[in-house]
Amino acid sequence: MTDVKRERRSGQRVAARVPVSIKTQAGSVETTGFTRDLNKGGIFLYTDSRIVAGSELEMVLILPPEITQGTKQWVCCRASVVRVEDSEDGGDFGVAASIRSMEILPEIPS
Repeated sequence: MTDVKRERRSGQRVAARVPVSIKTQAGSVETTGFTRDLNKGGIFLYTDSRIVAGSELEMVLILPPEITQGTKQWVCCRASVVRVEDSEDGGDFGVAASIRSMEILPEIPS
């Protein structure tokens, strides 16, 4: 019998390596990482900190133009961790999260 995984993504993911600042809602983890792929409904990222499945995250990152239809945008996302992949070589952990809300942040002039 074949084990078929059902695709649960709400839209096509865009491959993008973008730095991300991560904080758990409980405040137990405050770290950084980088994305592997993302869309407006979900994100997969790598971080060197262990984050537990089911955790609620707040993340700040720049969405690439492929997602925003033209310009980069700073956003703050609230997401729920749905899966964590342990590193096989002692490197970064893979974290898959479902984005619940996304707020566009104002551009700060330099």
